[in-house]
Amino acid sequence: QVQLVESGGGLVQPGGSLRLSCAASGRTFSQYAMGWFRQAPGKEREFVAGISWSGGSTYYADSVKGRFTTSRDNPKNTVYLQMNSLKPDDTAIYYCARGKYTVAYKTAEREYDYWGQGTQVTVSS
Repeated sequence: QVQLVESGGGLVQPGGSLRLSCAASGRTFSQYAMGWFRQAPGKEREFVAGISWSGGSTYYADSVKGRFTTSRDNPKNTVYLQMNSLKPDDTAIYYCARGKYTVAYKTAEREYDYWGQGTQVTVSS
């Protein structure tokens, strides 16, 4: 059984930064891609970023491209989401998820099989 635990969320002013972490249990972390999704109030959950099994390839939603960066540390079983130049529209619950495959560009929820509980990010002055 794989468990994913996100941390690092909070309240930040527009233009600020946050770094989310997602710690995974299990020995197979490095064999799979990882993804970040978010769900804003009243909206469907959407893809934010993906990273391949090795970390050598990443993929981003257009809405965060150039502002967010995902990375991973396989020996630590951890994936990160660095969020810069945050906007009020980035307010959401952020989830990490383990992909069913090794590649970074899978954006559909059905391509991911394990999910964390989410961490709240609020961007407000």
